[in-house]
Amino acid sequence: MKRLLFIFLVCFLGASLIVAAGPKKAEAKAYVFKFAHSQPLTSPRHRSMLFFEEILEKASGGRIAVELFGGGVLGTESEVMDMVKVGNLQGTRGGLFAKANKKFLFYTLPFLFDDTKQVLKVMRGPFGVKIAEGAKKNGFYIPATGVAGGFRQFTNNTRPIETPADIKGLKMRTPPIDSIVRTMKAIGASPQSVPYKETYMALKTGVVDGEENPASNITEMKFYEVQKYFTIVNYQVHPDPLFVNLAWYKGLPGDLKNIFDAVAKAAIIYSDTVWLSSEKDYINFLEKKLKVNVISPENRKLFIEKVKPVWTYYINQGLFTQAEIDEARAIAAGM
Repeated sequence: MKRLLFIFLVCFLGASLIVAAGPKKAEAKAYVFKFAHSQPLTSPRHRSMLFFEEILEKASGGRIAVELFGGGVLGTESEVMDMVKVGNLQGTRGGLFAKANKKFLFYTLPFLFDDTKQVLKVMRGPFGVKIAEGAKKNGFYIPATGVAGGFRQFTNNTRPIETPADIKGLKMRTPPIDSIVRTMKAIGASPQSVPYKETYMALKTGVVDGEENPASNITEMKFYEVQKYFTIVNYQVHPDPLFVNLAWYKGLPGDLKNIFDAVAKAAIIYSDTVWLSSEKDYINFLEKKLKVNVISPENRKLFIEKVKPVWTYYINQGLFTQAEIDEARAIAAGM
């Protein structure tokens, strides 16, 4: 944590020096950054955006005012993404990253990474920057990308999931993310699209049998209250880009762009650290609420075999290449 604070201080002090060299506050135009998301106010995402708000307003000398709206109060993730794209809002974070750039689905290839450290190596380097740059053609600027919690797991109300045979036929709630839908179909489940905020009631009323999410989301959204089984499968991670309206960002003067970028990167590092460091605590909590099982190495191979067609599909569609997969794996392995 001390090391993390040191990183934040470096980002903050660097931004502050830029402010000192920029125009005087009395002569500067004020900018408003309205940000909305669907997670609870207690979530790591919201906490990291409170950090973002505090540091950005200080570092900009008050020239950028941040307004935060959590808990989905301004609409669904899809609605909020559209609001950011057209400029009615200036920023968001959430699961519809493919709307910004379909290449973000790369991170979600099932069983691509062994641990989250590997994911961060790829995201924070040139490989990740290139994917983020591709969002500009769709009206989004992405100064930083993190991970949306730890690996994604399964919960359901029917039975423990040990092998692909156990998930066959289960109605699993999925977000409208193509790679998840294809993965669920590949392993035999029946994917059901349900908005994030409506998932709790869908589980409670039996509209769906189960869902997939990181332990943090399962806890924060209280899905454990309406589920019986929790399966640790570590099948996928999700990127967590900070989506910014490109036109709004382009309208900032150069000094504020530098400040915004520095604070955004610090906030995403803060988010990653809080989210990932708390994931074990979330799992420990869920172990007290649900019947937990961990997929064995032998059974993990069965899942990996089942999802091979998902990888093949994206390669055949030209969305990713085998060369890109090999490159990312080499980066992840530290080669």
